[in-house]
Amino acid sequence: MASAALGTQVAAAALAPVGSDGFLKGSSRKGNNSLNFRSKPWVGKSLAWEKTQQSRHLNKVFCMSVQQASKSKVAVKPVELENAKEPPLNLYKPKEPYTATIVSVERIVGPKAPGETCHIVIDHGGNVPYWEGQSYGVIPPGENPKKPGSPNTVRLYSIASTRYGDSFDGKTASLCVRRAVYYDPETGKEDPSKKGICSNFLCDSKPGDKVQITGPSGKIMLLPEDDPNATHIMIATGTGVAPYRGYLRRMFMEDVSTYKFGGLAWLFLGVANSDSLLYDEEFTNYLQQYPDNFRYDKALSREQKNKNGGKMYVQDKIEEYSDEIFKLLDGGAHIYFCGLKGMMPGIQDTLKRVAEQRGESWDQKLSQLKKNKQWHVEVY
Repeated sequence: MASAALGTQVAAAALAPVGSDGFLKGSSRKGNNSLNFRSKPWVGKSLAWEKTQQSRHLNKVFCMSVQQASKSKVAVKPVELENAKEPPLNLYKPKEPYTATIVSVERIVGPKAPGETCHIVIDHGGNVPYWEGQSYGVIPPGENPKKPGSPNTVRLYSIASTRYGDSFDGKTASLCVRRAVYYDPETGKEDPSKKGICSNFLCDSKPGDKVQITGPSGKIMLLPEDDPNATHIMIATGTGVAPYRGYLRRMFMEDVSTYKFGGLAWLFLGVANSDSLLYDEEFTNYLQQYPDNFRYDKALSREQKNKNGGKMYVQDKIEEYSDEIFKLLDGGAHIYFCGLKGMMPGIQDTLKRVAEQRGESWDQKLSQLKKNKQWHVEVY
């Protein structure tokens, strides 16, 4: 895991997983044929960045895809991406990474947001397929400062798109990256020498730049699709919303023949203020289109107050709806947590307190949720 600066550094990106409990062993996928990712039988013969593709991507793909959320579902291809019965894993490793191309880099927070977060679209040419909830590794250029002569270490980022990418053709992946900067605790000034190497490389990238990627990796956050009518409770802080954007696009935006979602998706997103909200327009469109299947609650710590008059954090929103959440969990709902690892103690304390108020043992309940594979955690 890679956060390049310590101390008072502002947290970096959707740097994905230090690992955690609640591993998913696999996700049920429907399809008649088995696609073998490892042998890469369908890798495109030409890795050239076609001019037509370039102009298509650079025309604000991200903004276009937001608008798509308000229309009928979007056709996706290649349909063969639905045939694999197991997720692709580690197709490219640190010693032999894949050279992909930056398509676009777009700031997606407002002027009053603390820090900068970017939506970055990467063209992998269909050669590094992935499933929703997985991560890519990124190797920033340059030498490892701790090991002169060696390349930089891999940083993991949760993928913020479905397997079809923002252009719906299976050739791109998107990352949600917060620029990591370091402020000296004594002077209060930014120290560029301690900035996050990878997040700054990605946020500073330009269309056409090359980027070394590895992966995909991860099974913890795979979206279980065996029951299309299941309930999915998604809890995120900041860029931890990345995998959920992929889930929700698959549920509500894309026309996927093998997955017709009819359940409930409930997103809790915690950020500092309204300007810090990520993909808010996209999520709001789902609310308007699918009010019976999608719920969206925001915790804005610098703008809202909790019931005790303190700052509103995501755990306060969870407590607000705790009775409903516990009933849904009792009914088999999946619950996901993604974001900074500092979010978990407060959430766990809240859930434990609520369980005790209900006359339940939280330890026993948590053990049962893990046993049933309902509990999915990926923090960094």
